[in-house]
Amino acid sequence: MKKIVKSILLVLIVLSSTFLAQTAEMDNDSKKIYNEGNKLRKSGDYAGAIAKYDEALKLTSDYRVYYNKSVTLKKLRKYDEAEAALLSCIENKKDFSSAYNALGGIYFANGQYSEAIEQFEKFKQYSDQDKHKEKADQYIAQAYTKLALKEKSDNKYPKAVEYLLKAVDHAKFDKAYLALAEVYIDMQKWDEALEAGDKALNYRKKISKGGPNYFKGMAFKGKGDNVKAKECFLAGKNDKTYGQNCKYELESL
Repeated sequence: MKKIVKSILLVLIVLSSTFLAQTAEMDNDSKKIYNEGNKLRKSGDYAGAIAKYDEALKLTSDYRVYYNKSVTLKKLRKYDEAEAALLSCIENKKDFSSAYNALGGIYFANGQYSEAIEQFEKFKQYSDQDKHKEKADQYIAQAYTKLALKEKSDNKYPKAVEYLLKAVDHAKFDKAYLALAEVYIDMQKWDEALEAGDKALNYRKKISKGGPNYFKGMAFKGKGDNVKAKECFLAGKNDKTYGQNCKYELESL
């Protein structure tokens, strides 16, 4: 969770720095105060920056003031206030894609994954940059995976599969494929588990090889192919997370 929030924050920093000079729609007084707030934020004086943004908001309702205020509030971990600032930002500029991205990040951090997906979808909809659309798909995939894991923990396997298929439809997310392999094992859908395990290996970025090999081994065991099952368990026996499970299965074959 921390990684996605950090990734979103990096996008926000880049985007907010772009807006510093884009104050043509403000009058001179509000522009001056707004830019003073930006300077304070960049220097690390977040409380001072917020005070300046609030001062500027008495003169203008420009969406950029709300947006930069939200970025600053997030640095102070005042997420409820940051959410309120973002909603005001969107109210003043419905097609401002970065606000949806930031709002999605807050909801994701709070475990509100369905709400996060909705905002990331809007981020993707309103952005005209391919790299932002790609990022949005990655965030959506991670949020769907989180939803799926909750359904799996409640033994609601069909719903978990539904969410995981939506996840990989947005991005080739290795953790989603790994979770899909595990759910299919629980459902005794051996061929589907093998396919998901292969894709987890093919698209592997963060996960180790042990998980996919363990679940592939379990699928081959379920199909009665102990030779291939053994090959998979051997491939995963030194894994930190799945190694003991693989060794146990090897001893039981």
